[in-house]
Amino acid sequence: MKIPDPSMISKWENLQNNQRKQARQLENELDLKLVSFSKLCTSYSSSRDGRRSDTSDTTPLLNNSTQDRMFDTMSVEIEQLLAKLTAVNNKMAEYANTAGTTSHNAALMHTLQRHRDILQDYTNEFHKTKGNFLAIREREDLLGSVRKDIETYKSGSGVNNRRTELFLKEHDHLRNSDRLMDDTISIAMATKENMTSQRGMLKSIQSRVNTLANRFPTINNLIQRINLRKRRDSLILGSVIGICTILLLLYAFH
Repeated sequence: MKIPDPSMISKWENLQNNQRKQARQLENELDLKLVSFSKLCTSYSSSRDGRRSDTSDTTPLLNNSTQDRMFDTMSVEIEQLLAKLTAVNNKMAEYANTAGTTSHNAALMHTLQRHRDILQDYTNEFHKTKGNFLAIREREDLLGSVRKDIETYKSGSGVNNRRTELFLKEHDHLRNSDRLMDDTISIAMATKENMTSQRGMLKSIQSRVNTLANRFPTINNLIQRINLRKRRDSLILGSVIGICTILLLLYAFH
């Protein structure tokens, strides 16, 4: 059995006074940073949920931008602390794995393993919280983009609907005008056909009368005498009415 090197034991004692103290300090800082980091992610999600129904865009943009900057800053700080703690643990492992050290005191490896477990827990918690935050931000950005597209579509659809209504009304007016024009043209065509048929009937009657007059001259002479007598009677009646009117006027003014 090898006798532990006193110099290695002394180095481990110095490591306990320095490296382990530094490891505990880094672990405490990481614990506080991770708590704050988790609260930041939770507040980010809550603020997003509370602003979904808000129509104002200025304040949410400012707050979310501030939270994003805080997230980036805290992520860098936590990664730096994890890197420092990893370096301290590696340095402790070098001394613990030195020949004779593990056989000197098994508690040294137990202590080192405990620090490694704490580092692993902090690393897992950091990556989990960071992943959740990025997933929430990506989801909310996607939802925000979708909402903007929907609002844009609605606003555009409202204008298009009004234009469509105007076009439909104008189309109805044009259809009504066309229908009235068709009705008017139909009536005019029917009237023309009726007048044409009546004209044909009158021509037929006239031709028949002329035919009868040519065949029977006596009837033609009789018709002419009747027409002359009608004209004479009309002249006589007109003269009588004119004389009576003049006499009535003279009587009325005298």
